[in-house]
Amino acid sequence: MNFDLTPEQDQLRDAVRALGRKYGHGYFVEKAKAGAHTTELWQEAGRLGYLGVNIPTEYGGGGGGITELAIVCEELAAAGCPLLLLVVSPAIAATVINKHGTDEQRKRHLPGLADGSQKIVFAITEPEAGSNFHRLGTVARRHGDDWLLTGRKCYISGVDEAGHVLVVARTEDSATGKLKPALFIVPTDAPGLEKSKLDMEILSPENQFLLYLDDVRLPADALVGESLDAGLPALFAGLNPERITVAAMGAGTGRYAIERASEYTATRKVWGGRSIGTHQGVAHPLAHAAVQVELARLMIHKAATLYDAGRDLEAGVAGNMAKYAAGEAAALAVDTAVQALGGAGMTTEYGVATLLGAVRAGRIAPVSREMILNFVAQHVLGQDKSY
Repeated sequence: MNFDLTPEQDQLRDAVRALGRKYGHGYFVEKAKAGAHTTELWQEAGRLGYLGVNIPTEYGGGGGGITELAIVCEELAAAGCPLLLLVVSPAIAATVINKHGTDEQRKRHLPGLADGSQKIVFAITEPEAGSNFHRLGTVARRHGDDWLLTGRKCYISGVDEAGHVLVVARTEDSATGKLKPALFIVPTDAPGLEKSKLDMEILSPENQFLLYLDDVRLPADALVGESLDAGLPALFAGLNPERITVAAMGAGTGRYAIERASEYTATRKVWGGRSIGTHQGVAHPLAHAAVQVELARLMIHKAATLYDAGRDLEAGVAGNMAKYAAGEAAALAVDTAVQALGGAGMTTEYGVATLLGAVRAGRIAPVSREMILNFVAQHVLGQDKSY
């Protein structure tokens, strides 16, 4: 059992940390409040190779795995720049296309995903289905050699920044007549695809959208994989990387909040010339939050290691646990930091309250804490399915 990063991973962590601090949380907040995107940071991360660390070298990537991408997600978040599209484009879309796409799809999309010149977002959630992908209402049907997609999607991140969206739909199995999932790479400017921005109480430069698909016509090669049989494996291929990188982003955000609060409490003097951090009522909650963040980081490392080793079932359990632990730890860390800073904690200047909405959302998305507990109860504790 080895808890040390490799020298290459250490170098990656240091380099990404430096890039994140070059921009910082002030940049992130400024972009979010202006309704703009973190384009400069994204492009520089792409030029430096950080967006493609998990993409094979033959397509311009770094040839690493989800462990390396988790490092990128965590360190940018620890610098105050949690980029949600790292989860959506390199973690989900690139993994799905690399593992289950056709040769042509890999050649067409992976180089752009690796250098950041292309973004592909992900659309699975629907208003009626919630967390139950078995009830998806978006349907794909054959029309000659083409496909026609019809349905609705919600809470789809970054559609306004992306050239394509990876849409999860249902198709009819010609042998059984039953519906089965399939994934399609859909241009975001395709006729029949409309988007509507959702107003969210989250300070973020990345926007959320409703999508409406009204007989969106796609060529046969928009289907991910060689056949419909690739649909279910392709869908699940993106879920573990999603959970692991979301968890890494949460852990980084927790680290950022604790660092900001610790700097403040170590220097803020109110009672008799002693820093407020000398008081256990201030120090202990921060120390407790730091313990929770570190425990989450250990589970993230385990989950990423299992995933990169090809141990998918074990990675599924560890990835869900990592996402749960990091979501709780990040929310605790930010809330504790706000409390330690007092009134200053609620100001934009000190940069912790600006993360309250994001870390609260991290306990809900991309899978809620309750559904993770259901998963653990069923698959770890051997309990009957409760839903």
